[in-house]
Amino acid sequence: MANSAGKLPLRLDHAKGTFSLVGMKSFPALPSRSSRAINAVLASLVLTGSALAEVKTPAIFGSNMVLQRNHANPVWGWADKGEKVTVSIAGQSHKTQADKDGAWRVTLKPMKATAEPLTLTIKGKNELKYENVLVGEVWVCSGQSNMGWALNNTDDSDLEIMTAKHPNLRLISVPQVGTQEPQSDFNGQWEATTPEVARNFSAVGYLFGRRLHQALDVPVGLIDNAWGGSACEAWIPRDLLEKTAVAKPYVDQWKKTESEYDPTKAMQEYEARMAKWKEKAKKLKAENKGVPRAPRKPRNPLTGQHRPANLYNGVLKPIIGYGIKGAIWYQGESNSARGHAYREVFPLMIETWRRDWKQGDFSFYWVQLADFMGEDEEPKDDNWPELREAQTMTLDKLPNVGQAVIIDVGEGRDIHPRNKQVVANRLARLALAKDYGMKLQAESPRFKSMETKGHEVVLTFDNVGTGLYTFDQRDATGFAICGKDKKFVWAKAKLWGKDKVVVWADGIKEPIAVRYAWSNNPVCNLYGKVGSVTLPATPFRTDDFPMVTEGK
Repeated sequence: MANSAGKLPLRLDHAKGTFSLVGMKSFPALPSRSSRAINAVLASLVLTGSALAEVKTPAIFGSNMVLQRNHANPVWGWADKGEKVTVSIAGQSHKTQADKDGAWRVTLKPMKATAEPLTLTIKGKNELKYENVLVGEVWVCSGQSNMGWALNNTDDSDLEIMTAKHPNLRLISVPQVGTQEPQSDFNGQWEATTPEVARNFSAVGYLFGRRLHQALDVPVGLIDNAWGGSACEAWIPRDLLEKTAVAKPYVDQWKKTESEYDPTKAMQEYEARMAKWKEKAKKLKAENKGVPRAPRKPRNPLTGQHRPANLYNGVLKPIIGYGIKGAIWYQGESNSARGHAYREVFPLMIETWRRDWKQGDFSFYWVQLADFMGEDEEPKDDNWPELREAQTMTLDKLPNVGQAVIIDVGEGRDIHPRNKQVVANRLARLALAKDYGMKLQAESPRFKSMETKGHEVVLTFDNVGTGLYTFDQRDATGFAICGKDKKFVWAKAKLWGKDKVVVWADGIKEPIAVRYAWSNNPVCNLYGKVGSVTLPATPFRTDDFPMVTEGK
C-alpha cells in the first residue's frame, strides 16, 4: 500500500499470521481466512496516534546498505503533511519538508568509497538511525530464473557457500509481486554476506559482485529482483507497450485474458479435477497401480510475471531512483518465440529504466541465451538464434551496454546452466573493463564483413583479442553456407590470419550467405584469445531472410 498523508504501509502476512508496518515489529493476526477483514481493522488501529507522524523510508534504505560512491544519492520516504525532515550522514545534513501527500526527498552530496561504517540519521517527529552503512558500488541483478538461480544450485555450491564470508559485500532481494498498481515499497532488508545469506541469493549476482568486490577492493551492494519465467514485456510500463507496434500482439492477447479470466471459476474447476483425481488415486492404490500426478493448483495470471507491466510496477518501481552503477540482466528464454519483436522490446525496456531512474545512461550488461535443447542434424531456422540476434543487435542501438556470450556454457537438457561462475566472470569482465578501466579482454568476437571469392567466403571479425582461436580441433566448426536457393548446408571453415575465417562447402559454387552457431544448441568452436583467456565468437548470420518469429 502506498504511503500518503496520514497513512503508513501496512503488511498483512497471512502465511505467518502477522501484520506490521514498514520498519516496525510484527503483531499477531487473528487466525483463519474469514478473519482477514478483522485483521485489517486491527492493523489500522496501529496507524492512529503517534504512528501517523512517524517518518518512514522504503525498505531499499536501511542498516547494512551500500550507497553508490561518487554519486548524488537520492533518499526519500514519507511523513505527515508538512513535517520537517532532516537527513544526515558523514558530516553532511539536508533539510526538507513533506509535501501535501506526505512524501519527502533529499539528495546527498557524492561520497568516496569507504568500508568504515557510517550512520544515516533521519529526523522528523521521530528519528531513524540506519547503522553500518557503507559507500561503494551498487548493481541491480534482474531477469528471469537464470538470474534468480540460487547459489545453492550452482556448480561447486558447497565450496561457494562455505567461502561466502564477505562482510563488505551486501545483498538485498525484492519479493515477487506482480501487479498493475505501482508499488512504493517491499519487504526486504540489506544483509552482509555470510554463507547462510549467500546460499539463497542469485548465483550470477553474487559471483559477479564478489569479483568486483575483490578486484576493486571497495564495498559492493547487490539488489536482486529477478523472477523466474518473466517476460520482458512485464518489465515495461503498459503505456509504452501500447505504442510499440511489435508488442501489440502480446498486449492484445493479454487484454483478452484480462477480460475473460475468472479466478473463482478457475479454482472451482481445479477443485472438481482434484476431487476426481483423489477418487481415481484411491482406486489405483487399492489395485496396487501407479497414481498419476495430482492436478496443479491454478496460478492467477493477472498477478504473475508475464502480464505486461506487472513487474515494472511490482518489483522495479520500489527501487527506481536508488543510486546504482548499473544493471546486469539474464533473460530471454520466455521471449524466444518473439525474437523479432525483442529487437525493439528489449532496447525499449533498457531506455525506460534509464529514463525513469534519472541517472543517465547507466551501464547495462546482459547474458545472451546459452546453447539448449537437441543438436540439429541439418541447418534450420529456429526461435533461439533469432532471440540471440535481437540481443546482439541491441549493442548497436544503445550506449554503455555489453553482452556476455555463453554459447559454450549451456546444457542441452536443462535450460538452467549450472556453471554460473563462467557467466558471472564474463559479466564481470565487461564491468571491470568498461566501468573501471581495467585492461581485460571483455568482448566476444563479432562478425564485421564478408567477401566472396569464387566458391569461398572470407569473413572478417572484430574484437578478436590477439587472434581468433578454435577450441579442441584445428578447423572451425559451427558454420553453414547457402547458394541462391537459400538452402543452408554445413560448411567447412579454417582460420586465415588474425581476424579472418574462410568458409566453403562442396556443391555450393556461388555462395550468398553464411551463418555461425545459428541453432538452438550449436556445435561451434570459434573464440577470440588473449593469452589463456578465450571468449566465444558471437552467433550471427550475414543474410536477412524472413524470420520464423516475425509477427509473433
